[in-house]
Amino acid sequence: MPRARLTVDPDFTIAPVPPRLFGTFVEHMGRGVYTGIYEPGHPKADADGLRTDVLDLVRELGPTVVRYPGGNFVSGYYWEDGVGPKDERPRRLDRAWRTIETNEFGLGEFARWAKAADTEPMMAVNLGTRGVQEACDILEYANHPGGTKFSDLRRAHGNADPFDIKLWCLGNEMDGPWQVGHKTAAEYGRLAAETARAMRLVDPRIELVACGSSKYAMPTFGEWERVVLEETYDQVDYISAHAYYQEHDDLGDFLACARDMDTFIESVVATADAVRARGKHRKRIDISFDEWNVWYQSRHRASAIAKGESEWEVAPRVIEDEYSITDAVVVGTLLNSLLRHGDRVTVACQAQLVNVIGLLRSEPGGPAWKQAIAHPFEQVRRRAAGEILDVRARSDRYETPRFGDVDLVDAAGTWDAETGTVALFLANRDQAEAATVEVGVRGFGELRVQHAAVLAAAEGQDRHTTNDDGHQDRVGLRPLDGVEVADGQATVTLPPLSWAVVQLARP
Repeated sequence: MPRARLTVDPDFTIAPVPPRLFGTFVEHMGRGVYTGIYEPGHPKADADGLRTDVLDLVRELGPTVVRYPGGNFVSGYYWEDGVGPKDERPRRLDRAWRTIETNEFGLGEFARWAKAADTEPMMAVNLGTRGVQEACDILEYANHPGGTKFSDLRRAHGNADPFDIKLWCLGNEMDGPWQVGHKTAAEYGRLAAETARAMRLVDPRIELVACGSSKYAMPTFGEWERVVLEETYDQVDYISAHAYYQEHDDLGDFLACARDMDTFIESVVATADAVRARGKHRKRIDISFDEWNVWYQSRHRASAIAKGESEWEVAPRVIEDEYSITDAVVVGTLLNSLLRHGDRVTVACQAQLVNVIGLLRSEPGGPAWKQAIAHPFEQVRRRAAGEILDVRARSDRYETPRFGDVDLVDAAGTWDAETGTVALFLANRDQAEAATVEVGVRGFGELRVQHAAVLAAAEGQDRHTTNDDGHQDRVGLRPLDGVEVADGQATVTLPPLSWAVVQLARP
């Protein structure tokens, strides 16, 4: 039986848990918006056309921030098309995903949806085909109280109060040749810096995210961050990072991909801090990991889009991955990676929210449900509180082709002194055997088991089991039995290929 020994102590913490670490993403892509969060005529749609069944599930997940409207979509977007009377809004070709955008849903609808979902909106501006002026115009429309062209236009559209959006992304994945308006690092850095300066003149309270690398494997990685930050360091608050993972030929590699995320984050931090030192800057740049998930890109129609072979449709079914138990375990380890780096990753968005590589799925005119990957997200969002623990781990290991030696047990944890609660998030990567995890918790005083649950294959299931329309709750959390706390040590047995949450509290 694999074994792991963890040591945690309230005196050894990394940082407070960043509230914005538990974000997600809504893009005008596939059915992410239309028949996802917005479907007039659905039996459960409200007066604004918002699907209340999806809203109920979103409130259960509790995302703290939601990024909008893209993604690749934003690099060809005219934000003005999505405001004002709906019967006057134009239909346009979306070149990013080769679809037809109706613009029935736009900034005002998103602001109302975000308020209903009790989440913070995070906007992206188009720096692919547009620039400084348009970024300032949308900011004025969104945040200025009134008495100017665009703020009065918002008021005329029925929104008297400003949307007061704080987080703004300066474009999206501008390092990628697939991006409409792709730029070199120097071109983008200069444009981002000028846009940031101008936007801060409109509203100095905003926080700005510069585009970092679209993935760790980009040939420009590292140098892109250096050049962009040397142009923008004093003007921005965050540099972005994006990462998607999928199972290829080796399951062990897939289960260990949080190692790639760890290295990605640490490399970006090193680059940002080197720019800080060279420029003698006083502030610190944090990371906005505003796109991450498991995504089976090999199933995606991207090649057909690139070749112009796909049909122009409204809201087609695009990358609607059905997520398995295996995928959920990997997502749990990626959440652990983000939490372990919460001193520098202070914004993160799991991409995406619904249908398109979604935490949730919905059917037109039909039901909505949680995918397997939603459960680790919801648990970490709800239970990670207070301070991030510096978890010291010694685990049995296994060999992977890509990452070499990797811990069989992956772990992260938090300590909430106010409630006297320790939350542990644990994954067993062993595909065949249960793992025994011993956790030294002596420094916290007397603790008892408050909650313990696990996501793993149940009887009659295997690692490929998913939730779907006919089996919406087939994969989820079930009680984790046998957790013991005695003499300053907690002992947990994790089933093979599983992710678990264990919450300990003072009596």
